[in-house]
Amino acid sequence: MPTISVSNIQLYFAQHGEGEPLILIPGFAAGRWIWFKQIVPLSSQFRVVSFDPRGIGRSQFDSEPVTIRRLADDVAVLLHGFGIDCAHILGASFGGFVAQEFALAYPEMTRTLSLCCTSFGGPNHVAPSMETLVALASINGFNTEERIRRSLLPAFSPAFAREHSNEIEEIVRLRLESPVIEEAYRAQLSAAVGFNAESRVKAIQAPTVVLSGDADAVVPAQNSRNLVAKIPGAQLSIIEGGSHLFFIEQPDDFNQLVIEFLKKH
Repeated sequence: MPTISVSNIQLYFAQHGEGEPLILIPGFAAGRWIWFKQIVPLSSQFRVVSFDPRGIGRSQFDSEPVTIRRLADDVAVLLHGFGIDCAHILGASFGGFVAQEFALAYPEMTRTLSLCCTSFGGPNHVAPSMETLVALASINGFNTEERIRRSLLPAFSPAFAREHSNEIEEIVRLRLESPVIEEAYRAQLSAAVGFNAESRVKAIQAPTVVLSGDADAVVPAQNSRNLVAKIPGAQLSIIEGGSHLFFIEQPDDFNQLVIEFLKKH
């Protein structure tokens, strides 16, 4: 099993393809499995590095406090371990928080920044409905199939969930195979609530694209517009009908947008 030592734990990772390095940072309580529709297309153009964050999937967890900065530091250690001095950074949702923090803490290591279905956090974060928040935050039946399905469904469009039930079941299976340590879940939730980069993102130097689906019920697309207004020179790509997991629902559109952006830089 490919792992790398980060602090006093082991993080699980995988690499695919050749070329300029691109690191994929998964979202809240998710592991590298969430990129199952990106790995092959993106690795045809880039050296793609994906990983399970601490306490997720095959990666270990310790008792040290988890902050967004610490998770960004994990990414830096991961890249240094591969001998990578500079990489394209792509993060989705909670992983977008980590990606922003990485770009701010390690500007010399950030070739480009791709922020997907995320926000700058803080008091001006545009929140989802209370029903969606409850579904995401509940830990009743933690790591059970029922609870996983309940928390994943708000991230998909109703039409996709209705018309692609077999694919939903496959995604639930992938998540079941990537268990989440409950303490890691709580730690990520606390880190997310405390994240606020609104006043700092203006310092991001890397070429940046912000991508979102206009039907995102978890991180409404207005958050992406707000990010673009704050990050100098950032460009916005909105996918029509895209849900929170638009990169799973509409992977061809997403992958093409990312590849085109990265090739420009």
